Amino acid sequence: MLRLRQVMIDAVRSEPTADWHAESLPGLRARLADPDGGFAAFVVDHPQRPGALAALVAGTLEYRIGRAGDPRGTVGYVFSVATDPGLRRRGYARACMEELLAWFRERGAALVQLTASAEAEPLYASMGFARKPDPLMELRL
Repeated sequence: MLRLRQVMIDAVRSEPTADWHAESLPGLRARLADPDGGFAAFVVDHPQRPGALAALVAGTLEYRIGRAGDPRGTVGYVFSVATDPGLRRRGYARACMEELLAWFRERGAALVQLTASAEAEPLYASMGFARKPDPLMELRL
């Protein structure tokens, strides 16, 4: 999963690859082990390499104070979609996204958000996602 997460990161931004995998792994394992948590990941196994993954989609449920059109305030956020570069255009990311969207629906999410790379935008648009002007600001602590 962490290898494909790096593939996704490399596709959307150019930043030096640091050795973050070892520090990230315990938190990932804990979230995957929590069946009632707000984190889900769906994968497709690599067809030629046992134990490796071909595709990964991961997302979280977030609570935000409700509003018109979303009184419960449950929002799905897709934060990692990646397919092994040699296995793209086979429908793996779409299959994983469909499962994640079903997971969000089952948990009451009325809205799903993601950030798309230019290469992946046609996939998301074909699934009904629409680009929005985003006044997002960020502070790194």
